[in-house]
Amino acid sequence: MGNEANCKVQFGKQRSEGTALLETSEILFRGEFRLKIPFSTIKSAKALDGELRLQTAEGLAVFHLGAAAEKWRDKILHPRSRIEKLGVKPGAKVSLFGSFALDFFMEIGGLTKSVSKGKVAADSEWIFFAANSEGELGALPKISKSMKGAAALWIVYPKGQKHITENDVLAAGRKTGLKDVTDGGVAYAGGVGAAGERGVAAHLRGRIAGAGR
Repeated sequence: MGNEANCKVQFGKQRSEGTALLETSEILFRGEFRLKIPFSTIKSAKALDGELRLQTAEGLAVFHLGAAAEKWRDKILHPRSRIEKLGVKPGAKVSLFGSFALDFFMEIGGLTKSVSKGKVAADSEWIFFAANSEGELGALPKISKSMKGAAALWIVYPKGQKHITENDVLAAGRKTGLKDVTDGGVAYAGGVGAAGERGVAAHLRGRIAGAGR
């Protein structure tokens, strides 16, 4: 979920009050006219006197955001990686279990050097488990027993498949004493899954003895 603000926007000769939405990869405006500006199309982004000024190929869009202008500009110029959006902080201790796409490994490596592959390290803060079928969820009991303190587990699985669904993932997690802690239990993580396919990630934390939750 992105940031939202009621503001005035100017785009060419058009001016309107409305609602601006700063999403993860685009900025939207809904008023007497509508705008959808992907970050990738923005040539320059500046914050000046409470105005967010975005130069695009179609023209200059000016969002009158007040004190929020600089914050929105920074988020546009320096968007968080997928891994950061999932909650992982720089330098965090991460364990990877299963098969992930190369770009996922690169993102993890750019954020932290404390990465364990193929097994769950005893001091892991974040555990990513890639499951491409319901059968692979059978590894969950072993993984859950390795979780210590406030360790968090993301189960990443293919989106839109019948052989493994959100219900399968959440049921398997709860069966081993884990609970889902995201709204609805899932978060979208484009490209995280094996072979670069778009994935869905279920966020779970331990509630068993010693899990700290």
